[in-house]
Amino acid sequence: MPETSPVTGLLLTGGGARAAYQVGVLQAIADIRRAAGPAVTGTHNPFPVITGTSAGAINAAALACGADNFDAMVAHIAKVWSEFRAEQVYRADSLSVIGSGARWRMLLGLGRFAANWMRIKPKSLLDNRPLAELLRRLVPLERLPGLMAAGHVQALAVTASSYSSGEHVTFFEAAVPMEPWVRSQRLSVRDRITHTHLLASSAIPFVFPATALPMQQGHTEYFGDGSMRQSAPIAAAIHLGAQRILVIGAGRMHEPRETAAPNTHSGYPTMAQIAGHALSSIFLDALAVDIERLRRINHTLGLIPEEARAASALRPLDLLVISPSQRLDVIAARHVDALPGAVRHLLGGSRVAADVKGGALASYLLFESAYTRELMALGRADAMKQHDEVLRFFGWNAA
Repeated sequence: MPETSPVTGLLLTGGGARAAYQVGVLQAIADIRRAAGPAVTGTHNPFPVITGTSAGAINAAALACGADNFDAMVAHIAKVWSEFRAEQVYRADSLSVIGSGARWRMLLGLGRFAANWMRIKPKSLLDNRPLAELLRRLVPLERLPGLMAAGHVQALAVTASSYSSGEHVTFFEAAVPMEPWVRSQRLSVRDRITHTHLLASSAIPFVFPATALPMQQGHTEYFGDGSMRQSAPIAAAIHLGAQRILVIGAGRMHEPRETAAPNTHSGYPTMAQIAGHALSSIFLDALAVDIERLRRINHTLGLIPEEARAASALRPLDLLVISPSQRLDVIAARHVDALPGAVRHLLGGSRVAADVKGGALASYLLFESAYTRELMALGRADAMKQHDEVLRFFGWNAA
């Protein structure tokens, strides 16, 4: 890539098992890039700035740690996701899951006083300790400083939400000195990215336990999923110097009204329905709003005469968004039977499979290969449909 080319940023959003979709898109980007010829593939990493949230932070960190061989790292990430089993992410044995669920049900049923009296203090619905071992194999963070020093990647950022302070925090590691930024209820911290940061960023609220992280002020705060209270998902990439950004979503940006509520039932919503709706609001709504905001700003800047714009620091930001063309909860509903039996029972058993709304919660927990492979295939197909837009965005010429 010529040195005069704009700095390209990548944003990978959250969504638990839905992040498999991102991997399919990255596979397509790698294919399109190779087809563009040696002049393009000679530059190892098309994304100097990489940012991610939740499960997207894990994919982002893995990609950054293989920035000297983009194609090989994409293939490695794809292999992991295509062979996924839930037990690699959370304990799926019956005793563990049913025990956790029973504690939650007891806590809700007995009330605060009785729960305190009986010392029932469940930390989460599921135990994600297996994920820590997976991260050690998937994300070789020890390589990152050397890759930055060699110029293969400029910056990596992952986001998490502090239960302790209520602030949304972006942790970043960069090749050159950069001033942290502070905005209303969100701030950045320059730090060495660790697997603990990734566990914190991907700790889906209620589902996975909060993760403790030391802060620069010398105290410890507990963090959960970075999608919570994330009002400006694209901002981190901009602060880190990206001049054009590829956003890969994990859910449809806008649901058509006629398909917004398939298989709707008139009965009282199940806990799985309520939880799935809440998680979808956390993971999807902020990104759609931020994209709309950025496009409005670009449109406004386009109305300013070029001479006046050149005399200011204002620049339009080239944005390419690739997001699922199909509802992922509908796909998840077809694969609910692949969930570990104890988890399926906890979510309501066969009722979840019969109800797409209930399948929304399953779509975040279905770390099973039948589901992840279908999402990867969808991501690859959706990106290929935007083949010409991808070429234009990167400035690649078709070979």
